[in-house]
Formats: sequence, C-alpha cells, structure tokens
Amino acid sequence: MSLASRERAALSDELLRVGPDRPTLCAGWTTRDLLAHLLVRERQPHAAAGILVPALAALTERAMNTYREMPWEEAVALFRGGPRSWSPLRIGRLDAVANGTEFFVHHEDVRRGEPGWEPREPDEERDAELWAIVRRMGVLLRRSPVGVVLARPSGERYVVRTGPGVVTVVGEPGELVLFAFGRDAARVELQGEPGDVEALKAAPRGV
Repeated sequence: MSLASRERAALSDELLRVGPDRPTLCAGWTTRDLLAHLLVRERQPHAAAGILVPALAALTERAMNTYREMPWEEAVALFRGGPRSWSPLRIGRLDAVANGTEFFVHHEDVRRGEPGWEPREPDEERDAELWAIVRRMGVLLRRSPVGVVLARPSGERYVVRTGPGVVTVVGEPGELVLFAFGRDAARVELQGEPGDVEALKAAPRGV
C-alpha cells in the first residue's frame, strides 16, 4: 500500500474523529474547509485552478461550497472512496506521486490544528517514502536567501539549495516535509549562523 493510500485512510479516520469544525494549520480553515478543498482538487479538477491562480479563486470557492454543504459523514466517505472511476488518479503510480505528500501534510494539518498534539510514532516504511520526497523539496525552498541542507537525526543529509551562508534543518522526514511546506508546527532544529537562520525563517516556503 502506498503512502497516498495509507494517508487517505488515516486522514479519513481523523476527520471522522474530530468532526467538521476543528481548526487546522491552514489559516482560516476548519476541517470542513480542508475536506472541501481535497474533494474539489480530486473530483472537480476543472474547478481547482483557483488554488494556484487567484483570478479563478471564485470558481474554486463555489465548488468548495458544494462539498461544505454535504453531511459530514457523507463527505468523508466520498473522500475515503477515492477519485472518480475515470480519473487518472485511479492508477496507483499516479496516485502515489500526486497524493502522497498532499495527504500526509493535510493529515498533519488536522492533527496539529489545536494544542496538545504529538508527532506520530516512527514508521520505517512511511519515513523512507517521506525521506525520498524530502530530496525533491528544493522547489519549495527556492525563495530562501541562504543555502539549505535538510538532515535526519540519524545523520543522512541532502543539500536542497546552495547560496551565501547555509542553514541545516534537522528533523525526522515528516517534519522536514512539513517545514518545506511552510508549516511552523514542524518540529525541526535550525542550525547555522543566527543571521542566516533568521533569513530562512523569514523567507516564504511552500508552493
């Protein structure tokens, strides 16, 4: 089973557990909003362009409202069931590439939306997949004015960006993914000259 499949199931369980009104790490979004986003992205790709193109945001918002108005359990079941039968994302390899990171990050957006959370226990298979993803995170840190190295506590490290000065971001693979996507709740340690560390912290991260 791929990371995408496992995270879809786990996120579905978590959404049912916490309900539709739980805060998330996505600013201004409750779990209802986040689920609506996921359903539009997967089931109405023609309406999802507003996620990245501000001029089309109203189209995306209207589509999201359709799912916001659904009964909660029905909306979660729709997400759990996966994409439509004709969707290319029914192909396992495409699903793994398109959804593994997306579902992991949004699962943590839900888990960490309120105080009292703790990171999940280590999982060798999951962490290996996430470490492979970490090695492709350079684009998410492209606006950093300093060099960036992502490193595991075990000592493995990968240079994702070169530049004047360097900051090493140390954390478990999932935490490094969250950091690259701009989640301040990521449990990482930033090592480097104080000015370089502050410059990285101030730089936009993510898509």
